[in-house]
Amino acid sequence: MATIAWMLIEAAVALGAGFAARSVLLTAFGVDSVIELLSGIVLYRRLAAESNGMPTGEVDVLEARTGRISAVLLVLLCAYVVLSSIAGLGLRVIPSPSFAGIAVSAAAIVTMPLLARGKRAVNRVIDSASLHADIAETISCAYLAGVTLAGLGVSMLTSWWWVQYVAALALLVWLVPEAREALDARSHNWRD
Repeated sequence: MATIAWMLIEAAVALGAGFAARSVLLTAFGVDSVIELLSGIVLYRRLAAESNGMPTGEVDVLEARTGRISAVLLVLLCAYVVLSSIAGLGLRVIPSPSFAGIAVSAAAIVTMPLLARGKRAVNRVIDSASLHADIAETISCAYLAGVTLAGLGVSMLTSWWWVQYVAALALLVWLVPEAREALDARSHNWRD
């Protein structure tokens, strides 16, 4: 539940601040937070259903459906980052400074590793493959927050507006493998 609550806050603040500042970097971070929120909800429902004796087949259908949605969202997010960054650089769309963006990305750098540590402790007891994958996503979110904070901070301190676009493109180092993994899982679920 802590992950779901945090991801809801993180997504809302990052998206709101991203749209207000016309920041591709911050908006991409917010969309990734929405994807992580979906994953957290599914994981919570899966673990609750398993502990309450729900048939595994029903739980698997829920997880597969959400996996397909996440895969599509991640592919669209990658396309958004590439196209918006190229357009922003080419058209010289200058993002505004965002103190809310700085605050939420800095908080995520601290919060996400703490959440991952708590999840690891739980997973030592229940040994869930889904929870293991969610832990990896949580750590990935911390790295995305670091890149977001660096891009926003450098842009604000130096007035190098283009740094935000470069940092947004750097997010692809994490987003493309996440999208590829989600697509692989999606195609596996469609074959089953």
